[in-house]
Amino acid sequence: MRLWHVDILTFLPRSQLLAQWRELNSIFAKEDKHVLINYIYEYDKRELKTYTDCVLAQMRSRGYTIRTFDKMERYFDGIEAASGKPYAKHHDDDYLRICYYNLYEKYIRGQKDYDDALFQQLHAYVTARGAL
Repeated sequence: MRLWHVDILTFLPRSQLLAQWRELNSIFAKEDKHVLINYIYEYDKRELKTYTDCVLAQMRSRGYTIRTFDKMERYFDGIEAASGKPYAKHHDDDYLRICYYNLYEKYIRGQKDYDDALFQQLHAYVTARGAL
């Protein structure tokens, strides 16, 4: 379980983006504890709302259909998104690099929905940021 670096949601293969939505719904339902996501509980829920909005925007831009928002709506009842990028202290260049190499492994191992063009876009972005 992980929350991908917010700046690379655009470059996630379909399977990782859909899995991100499932993992968010698990957090909404159970407030999962996991070594890779425990940091989110150090922040106000508004940060997770902002991150969730970024994931939803990416899903909508790809034309994905979302069946239900029930868990999300209950979890964020009365909560507005924070301004700016979420999880600024944790979604730094080190974490960007970690996420990059995780996706790189999926790419070189032949994940079926991770084509050359999408990975090259990710690579160009991370390189331009100076994170490699």
